[in-house]
Amino acid sequence: MNDEYEFGSAKTGDDDRDDDKPENFKEAWVKLLRYSKAYFPVLIFAVICSAASSLLTLIGPDKLRELTNLVTEGLLTGIDLVAVGVIAVTLIVLYGIGAVLSFAQGITMTVVSQKLSKNLRTSISEKINRLPLKYYDSNSYGDILSRVTNDTDTLGNSLNQSIGQLVHAAAMFVGSIVMMFKTNPQMAVTAVLSTILGFGVMILIVSRTQKYFKQNQDNLGDINGHIEEIYAGHNIVKAYNGERGAKKTFDEINNRLYVSNWKSQFLSGLMMPLMGFIGNFGYVAVCVVGAYLVMNGTITFGVIVAFMIYIRLFTQPLSQMAQSFTSMQSTAAAAERVFEFIDEADMPPEREKLTFVDPGTIKGDVSFKDVRFGYTEKTVINGFSIDVKAGQKVAIVGHTGAGKTTMVNLLMRFYEIGSGEITIDGTPIADISRENVHDMFCMVLQDTWLFEGTIRENIVYSKSGVSDASIDAACKAVGLDHYIRSLPNGYDTVLGDNANISAGQRQLLTIARAMIQNSPLLILDEATSSVDTRTELLVQKAMDALTEGRTSFVIAHRLSTIRNADLILVMRDGGIAEHGTHLELLARGGFYAELYNSQFED
Repeated sequence: MNDEYEFGSAKTGDDDRDDDKPENFKEAWVKLLRYSKAYFPVLIFAVICSAASSLLTLIGPDKLRELTNLVTEGLLTGIDLVAVGVIAVTLIVLYGIGAVLSFAQGITMTVVSQKLSKNLRTSISEKINRLPLKYYDSNSYGDILSRVTNDTDTLGNSLNQSIGQLVHAAAMFVGSIVMMFKTNPQMAVTAVLSTILGFGVMILIVSRTQKYFKQNQDNLGDINGHIEEIYAGHNIVKAYNGERGAKKTFDEINNRLYVSNWKSQFLSGLMMPLMGFIGNFGYVAVCVVGAYLVMNGTITFGVIVAFMIYIRLFTQPLSQMAQSFTSMQSTAAAAERVFEFIDEADMPPEREKLTFVDPGTIKGDVSFKDVRFGYTEKTVINGFSIDVKAGQKVAIVGHTGAGKTTMVNLLMRFYEIGSGEITIDGTPIADISRENVHDMFCMVLQDTWLFEGTIRENIVYSKSGVSDASIDAACKAVGLDHYIRSLPNGYDTVLGDNANISAGQRQLLTIARAMIQNSPLLILDEATSSVDTRTELLVQKAMDALTEGRTSFVIAHRLSTIRNADLILVMRDGGIAEHGTHLELLARGGFYAELYNSQFED
């Protein structure tokens, strides 16, 4: 075993991707705002509450200046307690109203951000159903899950923090400047000049860190994809001693995640201490200039008290804005990945006028007329033509990569054909909706799938009105009834994707599910590949009963299972090399005979 083998489809190398363009920050926010336009009235309300709360807070220092001057002047002549009381009550009312408005803004933003996250998760879920299968062929499942979970949660949480805080900080910043110039222009100029440097550094840091936030989200998706892939194939990794290779790949992704996370957090973390230093520097400058002006008799002591508060109200928003910009960068990075997924091209749209075909009226005549298809520029199905009569059992055989499963995927409209036509009872499937086509088929695949639920729920799945007798009959037909009844809770035993049952039993459950579906057309893709010889005989009898009167397509590598097929299609290089019954093809001594006899070679 070569331990240098790279496990998984995770990306390697440097993170110098196209995603680090500054324009992406603006584009992501534009898309997010467009998506959130339904919440604009509520967001405006939150912005008004935040701005009003900030303005009420800004009035406080001016009132404190009046209060300080009253006390200072009254030290010799006597303090006007009534006036002091009026100012004190005014301050209590102002700060009280400000607190209520700030609370309202916080609640509003929390509700909006969580609803937005919920809608985004819904949009992604709906998008998953609209995407063509080729998207999943080229993208990691773990990365897609990361967009649904990590990115939407990051977006919702950071949006909740950034918008309200940014509006509050901006209102406080602008308002404090206005109030400072209103109180004393000289000291206001001193305070503003001392903080201009902080602004420049903050803008520089924001422009440099955005690409690291995007890389961080990408690397998080990569590591989730790798973990999901290795966990799903954990037994294979252990059996082939692939732990070192898997760990090597994990370490590489983890190191990239560490570097991007460290760079983004380190650079953005510089903003808070920098703003703290600028604020303290502003304090010193205001105190020096204020002391000089007091000594000259230009201002009163109350002005210095007011400015000490104003300088805090002026520099604190800088720190808050720095923190908000950091949060907004996380929001933009997450939004870019979410909308990148949502903006992926959907499956080709349905035709405007579609024909509805009742599955109960289907006879089962299926025709392929010069069907051609390719996943990329390379043609996989090349001029495939065959007529299948109703009720026939059609077996499809051939080497791996001959196009067997592709042909079935085209029949189910999982992929759209490049040219040619496929018809069911004379109606082109392109004129029937995909959902309608799917209702005509029941499928049993080689890769079984069980979900979190009881055995009964797994067998019934999306079919409604299924009786217990029908479930029992289906399980008896596949030889699974005795095993299920031996379980503690019988048919109510809860299973999951990682249910502790054998591969053969899992496949028998999916065969029973197909029997319950009872569709007029049937597709079996290596349906008996995971069962033993004795069980295979039981399943084969059940399949014979299931296929009776139904048009069925059976993909098989074990040719002994399809000897009783009415028609065998031998595929080679995307076309039909031979077709006929088992005996006819053997008598021909061609490609099928070669395949069949190769099973018995020593």
